[in-house]
Amino acid sequence: MHIPHPFGPEMGDAMRLIDSAELQSLLPMQVAIDALEAAFGAPELPETPSRSHLSVGGGDLLMMPAAGDYGAGVKLVTVNSSNPGRGLPLIHGAYALFAPETLELVGVIEGSGLTGLRTAAVSGLATRYMAREDASRLVLFGAGVQAHTHLDAMCAVRAVEEVWVVSRTRGRAEALAERARSAGLRSHVGEPDDVSAADVVCTCTSSPVAVFDGSQLPDGAHINAVGAFTPQTRELDDDVARRARFAVELRAAAMAEAGDILIPLQSGVIDSSSVVAELPEIVGGMPVRRTAGDVTVFKSVGVAFEDLVLARAAFDAAIA
Repeated sequence: MHIPHPFGPEMGDAMRLIDSAELQSLLPMQVAIDALEAAFGAPELPETPSRSHLSVGGGDLLMMPAAGDYGAGVKLVTVNSSNPGRGLPLIHGAYALFAPETLELVGVIEGSGLTGLRTAAVSGLATRYMAREDASRLVLFGAGVQAHTHLDAMCAVRAVEEVWVVSRTRGRAEALAERARSAGLRSHVGEPDDVSAADVVCTCTSSPVAVFDGSQLPDGAHINAVGAFTPQTRELDDDVARRARFAVELRAAAMAEAGDILIPLQSGVIDSSSVVAELPEIVGGMPVRRTAGDVTVFKSVGVAFEDLVLARAAFDAAIA
């Protein structure tokens, strides 16, 4: 796939710096979802080496390169689960974008904003294909950046009417519930057992263990599980895994990092057939949901070319 690009001498030596506020204005959620849909539906995906992961102090440093017709780029991200308690964001980082032919550094994008947008947009894409068409009740676990962007993504692909926000930090939960209320939605600060009312659940937490009792999840629900990103951590319990038809971005990435799949797989709760499809197959027309009563789970660990696609889209919009 050839991606026309505007990089050229007319740009001079300018490099664009894009912060989270500008990114949000350049790439509305619907535009971001559509850009990822085009990328996952293309005949050839950008090259995405395995990400590098270092434990640093009380957190993790992640390095995620990708390259293709969109150009080349790398995201550097730190994740520290203690930061929210300090009044700091969970995630810090930056994305460096390089031109396709000259490999000039042409843009730097604030990392947590890009990560929040990318993760939610991928969940939105999966939900577009996997959730029931009549899904209207949303339960969000977490109240940080990811929960805010997932609210936007779910509203972009389904007619959400009611939202429950479940978080250990009540003030943050109340703030997100108020944001949903101001958008015209019925909203509540909830508890884990509110999943019993859910059509769609988004788990956006740093918890290393399951965040709700899967036996309370109703038939027909769809889950986007995005918080756990190591083989040893999970947000979903065995009850969910046993009932679920899983989809992932790419099988290779999920089978290296997704504890929500690997833990029940290793214990024999599920087998490899539980992972029904990956996103290129889904965008290509492979159904995950067979009946209205199926429980579907999109397990996301993040794939580096997703950041590249959205960084390039933001850069193109910035210089248009």
